Amino acid sequence: MNVFEFYLTDSLEKVFPDKKPAIIGENSVFSILRGEKFALQLVYGKVKADPQRQELFYKIKGSPVKARVRDVELIPSAFPCYETNDKNYLTTMPGLFPDLLKPRKDNKIVPLMGQYRSLWIDFPDTEKVEAGIYPVEILIFAGDLTLAGADTLQRSAFQQAGDAAPEEKVIERLSFYLEIADTLLPEQTLIHTEWFHCDCLANYYHTEVFDEQHWKVIENQLMLAGKELGINMILTPVFTPPIDTAVGGERRTVQLVDISFKGGQYFFQFEKLIRWCEICKKCGILYLEIPHLFTQWGAASTPKIEVRVNGVMEKRFGWHVPAQSAEYKEFLAQFLPALCGELEKRGFDREHVYFHISDEPAAENRESYGQAKSMTADLLSGRNVIDALSDFLFYEKGLVDIPVVSNDHIDRFIRHGVKDLWVYYCCAQCRIVPNRFFAMPGARNRIMGVLMYLYRIKGFLHWGYNFYNSQFSKEPVDPFFNTHAGYAFPSGDPFLVYPGKNGEAWSSIRGEVQREGLSDLQALYALEKTAGRERVEEIIYEGEDGPFTFTHYPTGKEYFFRLRRRIAEELKACQG
Repeated sequence: MNVFEFYLTDSLEKVFPDKKPAIIGENSVFSILRGEKFALQLVYGKVKADPQRQELFYKIKGSPVKARVRDVELIPSAFPCYETNDKNYLTTMPGLFPDLLKPRKDNKIVPLMGQYRSLWIDFPDTEKVEAGIYPVEILIFAGDLTLAGADTLQRSAFQQAGDAAPEEKVIERLSFYLEIADTLLPEQTLIHTEWFHCDCLANYYHTEVFDEQHWKVIENQLMLAGKELGINMILTPVFTPPIDTAVGGERRTVQLVDISFKGGQYFFQFEKLIRWCEICKKCGILYLEIPHLFTQWGAASTPKIEVRVNGVMEKRFGWHVPAQSAEYKEFLAQFLPALCGELEKRGFDREHVYFHISDEPAAENRESYGQAKSMTADLLSGRNVIDALSDFLFYEKGLVDIPVVSNDHIDRFIRHGVKDLWVYYCCAQCRIVPNRFFAMPGARNRIMGVLMYLYRIKGFLHWGYNFYNSQFSKEPVDPFFNTHAGYAFPSGDPFLVYPGKNGEAWSSIRGEVQREGLSDLQALYALEKTAGRERVEEIIYEGEDGPFTFTHYPTGKEYFFRLRRRIAEELKACQG
């Protein structure tokens, strides 16, 4: 009996320590476009007791580009789902979930007895690769057998390469084929925003707001968002965003615009905002999202805005100031034109800046929301104004210009032919519709790309890029332990990325799979250019029970690999 087990599995598999994962066949072929990033997992386990810990090493051969390898780390979830759920969960029980992708420094593997673990292997930078089918092989080498008295020179050689390892040291060979199409993956057309919580980064790293260390971690997380995860719009705290804050409470101040008041006039200094804009452009962020101009769930009050008056900083606006106050109206009349003018100077014109009134208004908030909307109508005329909602009447009555609709309420908007729809999901979208909780299969996350293509979705919004607070922001939490905002939201809802060592930004399985869905979306658009939309939709529905909706869609992961093979075949046929 072998001591070790090794398998290859796909990126949609979640490898739990106590369950053998579904494995891919030896001659499996995976199809991508040039410029697309492909990922799979190397699964390993130890099945026979051995008092000695054996160090093993891997080498990847045949890849057209340099592979990147990260450890898939187990993260605890004491609250994986609500009592209201459905059958399309991997489990509804608390436990350890594979989620964090942690960078690694060597090519060493130390299997653990009785556990399956995995490495996340992806292949970036494929845009300049010649089209073709590449046989890729992963070799596993035996290393030093003991902890004590190890040959450090031998270990170092294995860690650095593996080429010098004698053939008899190879204990496993795993292989697959990577097919790269000649077609280049188009630039992302979907506007994708994830709400960025600067206060959570300052709290976690114990920095002062907007000191140099804080700017460093902000840039690292923005770089991961824009360059790797397909996030091209970001919430920009020109003042502290009034979201997930207890009524009467407040979040730590993060305000990019310095404001002073003298002689009945406001004065604005934009130095920090200018720096933010430059970082965003560097990180591939194309759009800025301005925080809500009124408080959440009804637009009853003003957001927290600090102003220097007679040399003293004061909280001039907040829960204590009604939304309809004349004082706030005058502030907005001076602030919004100055802000828009500055953003245009920095390369963010009106087409690339989005505003909010108030988040998730309900039926009982229509009057207060309408008053807030009227108060800003002239100031935001011709500007993009979006808000997350579920109630169709807000759109029907003209209260919301661009609705961002929850995916469990979007069908009504689709039936009424609403153009340029945006979609979102959060904790409440826990039954039937797609989402990205720890406990959900990867296919339930990835399917959003296909659905957004079918319904010509313009934008996708999620509130939790890096929310490391308890619900209502009453206290900070450790995201490596408390993954549910204090038992408020199922694990996987509050944040998508992890705050790594030394300010690094660490990705997650959910973030990578979501990005794969965005690649599916753009691959479908690439095929549409050559084959036409009707043919693309035929391919989407081949062998499936269509049409798809946000409540009826393929739940198995095999669908995506078949779809991508068909896209590759159709592109070849069109080009031929």
